[in-house]
Amino acid sequence: MTKGADFLLDQVSVQYQNTLALDEVTLTISPGEAVGLVGPSGSGKSTLLHLFNGRGQPTDGWASVSGKRLIDYGRRDLKQLRSRIGFIDQGLNLVPNLRVSQNVIAGRLGQVGFAKSLSMLLFPSRAMLREVHELLERVGIPEKLFERTDRLSGGQQQRVALARALFQKPVALIADEPVSSVDPARARDTIELLTRISREEGLTLCMSLHNFELAREHLPRLIGLRDGKVVFDRASEEIGDEQFDALYTLEKNEMWRDGS
Repeated sequence: MTKGADFLLDQVSVQYQNTLALDEVTLTISPGEAVGLVGPSGSGKSTLLHLFNGRGQPTDGWASVSGKRLIDYGRRDLKQLRSRIGFIDQGLNLVPNLRVSQNVIAGRLGQVGFAKSLSMLLFPSRAMLREVHELLERVGIPEKLFERTDRLSGGQQQRVALARALFQKPVALIADEPVSSVDPARARDTIELLTRISREEGLTLCMSLHNFELAREHLPRLIGLRDGKVVFDRASEEIGDEQFDALYTLEKNEMWRDGS
């Protein structure tokens, strides 16, 4: 799998019991593109991102990653796919009582067997630690190499999660609300870091953001989702107040439904 994965959804719907999370979504993301998903909570952003690394499957329609449909991936193929797509969850999913180095090394465990995983975590080679340190330098926290992760600030933990994703040697970076728990200044720094590194590495970047202005400022293409449907898909500079209002303004029936 070469750098810069491509993603294709064709008339994709995803149904969870009585909830239609995605409703006939069609889109293409080319290798090396940087794309933001924006929209209110419950609009389908996370569901869409989970399709990109095979965590989810369409109920209807079909999705493909790097030219291969998800339905055609076997269990081993899916594991390999996930091991090469860096996924940064909103909750980061770091192990708090492990060292930063161990959390970063964990990014590559999906590519090796159980015995090798234990060896990498407990007895990492000097070369591996040097590689981890270089990544931590790149994200701005090289001095935290051997520190316990739960002693870091929220912003520093985000950078550990990014370093872990980069340690996978990914073809794409997927980030689900990566700045929801930090202040605006730190959020801007994190988005700038993600976009810069993905650009330097030629990686496809897809992230969901609640902050519309931050997304419009840093991502060249925005896909607006509402109620599982694509409201707009266009270059950021083409999106004005009319599109913003269509995405975020509650309709009267929604206001009554929410008790507002």
